[in-house]
This record gives sequence, C-alpha cells and structure tokens, in this order.
Amino acid sequence: MLKPIFITGTGTDVGKTLVSAIVTESIEADYWKPVQAGYTDGTDSLFVEKMISNQYTKIHPELYKLKLPASPHLAAPAEGKEITAREIVARLPVTSNQLIIEGAGGLLVPLNQQETILTLIKKLNAKVIIVSRNELGSINHSLLTAAVLSHEKIDVAGWIFTDEYMHYENEIAHWSGFRLLGRVKHLSVISKETIKEQALKLHPMLKSIL
Repeated sequence: MLKPIFITGTGTDVGKTLVSAIVTESIEADYWKPVQAGYTDGTDSLFVEKMISNQYTKIHPELYKLKLPASPHLAAPAEGKEITAREIVARLPVTSNQLIIEGAGGLLVPLNQQETILTLIKKLNAKVIIVSRNELGSINHSLLTAAVLSHEKIDVAGWIFTDEYMHYENEIAHWSGFRLLGRVKHLSVISKETIKEQALKLHPMLKSIL
C-alpha cells in the first residue's frame, strides 16, 4: 500500500478542501475525509466528488460525520461518540491507489482529550502537504506549523499556498526549509474546469514527490 498523503493546514478556512480536490484530480488519487465536523452546507467529500473529472478517483465515506461545526473533541461527544486515532488508522480505506487524506483544521486540533491531528498523522506515518492562505499574518501561522512538523520529524512534501499577498510564500518556504509545491491563486469560479486547470499546473511537482 502506498504511503498516504495527509493534507493539513495552518488553520481553518485556508483552502484545504480546495487543495485536496486539486491534488486528488492532479494525481488521480483516492480521497478520504475521516472526520467531518459540520455539514449544513454540504460535506467536504461531496465538494471534492463534484470537482473531480478523472475516472480513477474513489471518494471514501467519512468515518465520523458530526453535525456540530466545532473541534472534533467537542463535536463527537455532543452525539455520544468518541474519536480515536487508533480507530481511524484501523479503518483506513483499502486501495491500491494513492490515498489523499484531508484533516480537520490545523495540526493541534484535538480529536479527543489526549490526541490531536498531529497524533493521527504520526500513527498513519503519512507524508504531509501543508496548505497556507497567503495573507497578512500567514508567516507566523505557517512557520509555527512548520516548526511543529520539523520538531516531530514528520515527512513533509511541501507547501501549497492559496490566494496572494506580497509573495509571502517564497519567504515561508525558505525559512521553513520545506519546498514550495505550488500556488493556487484566487479562483473567481470554482468548477471542474478550473480545478482541472490547477491540477495540470501542479502535476509535474506532485509527481516528483511520489
């Protein structure tokens, strides 16, 4: 089985799901969002499924689908459930294809009272792609995320940045020591066509890390 690629972010609403769709389409991978917290406006899995053009990707169902749009350690108990990294690893989808796993929030978002997203990444032995929104304040958030990953000796493929702000991405990549995999500029229209366009742009770099 191929080593999974885990897509994490420097925080909430930085574009993880958009990037997950682009990466999934680019390498025709499978996609899995094990923990979905909040789905009034639809799930991340449904979004990715709608954006995929290739015939090889399989969207695997969520293991935990929680109504409350909150940190998993709060959303799960609200429904009498408990999330554990061990259970997620045990229920990892079986596939011969590359698997893209999208996290919830950032690295230190709690899954329960003892475990975080970082705990899950370590137990999965996954390779990480970090998503950062290129905006005012992103340097601090990004370098803190990078520092944790470096300290924990996590296998990091590199950065993908969304939006544009004063070319911070070049400095963040340099100071973190992690390579710049690509940029996704602001998309005025998000569709299968624009996702495919971005996927083609990222394809050469993504293939080089697999």
